[in-house]
Amino acid sequence: MGAKWQHKATMPTSSEETTYRLMKVIEANPEISQRELAREMGISLGKVNYCLKGLMEKGLVKVNNFRNSDNKLAYAYLLTPEGLREKAAVTARYLGRRMQEYERIKREIRQLKAELKRQKV
Repeated sequence: MGAKWQHKATMPTSSEETTYRLMKVIEANPEISQRELAREMGISLGKVNYCLKGLMEKGLVKVNNFRNSDNKLAYAYLLTPEGLREKAAVTARYLGRRMQEYERIKREIRQLKAELKRQKV
């Protein structure tokens, strides 16, 4: 991911995809641990921590402390109202990119099929 979090309009695609996935998982499971987030997303614990700090600094996620059944301090990550709006915007951009990718792949498949047909394979 790079140095500091950038304004959302200039965030690289991979960073925005990580943000989208992170916000989606947090929304579905606010009491998930950072370790579980890292495992579920397939990224390092350090990257999860870095991303969460960035989302909190931007006011998109807030953290609440609570004690779990083992009497250990735990956290709940909650999307703020601004976080919910940003998640919707990130989702729309992500969907747009995925649809462009889908259309590009469909064109490539048509071209490959035509090439095979020309080669009579």
